[in-house]
Amino acid sequence: VIVALLHRLKKIPRAVHRWREMMKPQVVFVLGGPGAGKGTQCARIVANYSYTHLSAGDLLREERSRKGSEFGQLIDTYIKEGKIVPVEITINLLKKAMEETMKADEKKFRFLIDGFPRNQDNLQGWNTVMDGKADVKFVLFFDCSNEVCIDRCLERGKSSGRTDDNRESLEKRIQTYLQSTRPIIEQYEKQGKVCTIDASRSVDEVWLV
Repeated sequence: VIVALLHRLKKIPRAVHRWREMMKPQVVFVLGGPGAGKGTQCARIVANYSYTHLSAGDLLREERSRKGSEFGQLIDTYIKEGKIVPVEITINLLKKAMEETMKADEKKFRFLIDGFPRNQDNLQGWNTVMDGKADVKFVLFFDCSNEVCIDRCLERGKSSGRTDDNRESLEKRIQTYLQSTRPIIEQYEKQGKVCTIDASRSVDEVWLV
């Protein structure tokens, strides 16, 4: 599914249209529940296609750990509670990461933004800050049952070192996802901008089938 989709995308845009679009980031939002396999498949896409993977969660965790960060403690509290970090912080980190990537290599203008937007506030913030500055191509939605997501995260938690890979945090994160993120996916579905992946299957099946 993913391979076929990205092969189609490589064919467009062309000529002058392509030159115009290269002036701003081309974005694919990657959404799904915790443990749906977003990060795993994004790593494969990066290895095989000219995309840069930006994980909203990873950027927040890095900022939380950065010495002297004015937002570190706030981010830590939100993550542990399974809540969504204030949009201003997340968008600022994403925007900075895209700008730095494109500045370092002008050919790297395609981005997979993983785990964002997670709620209506995120989406409104993105539209306000990034309107005309980035082109959202579509949403790559990893559809997976809550039970499978939790089991995967608990297994991952044995070695990930992540403070939120425990059952209590996971149950909160699942509820946040169902209440806040699924409605965003549904909004994009109405626009015909969602590609749904059956993420309950194995890593190779998700990638190739």
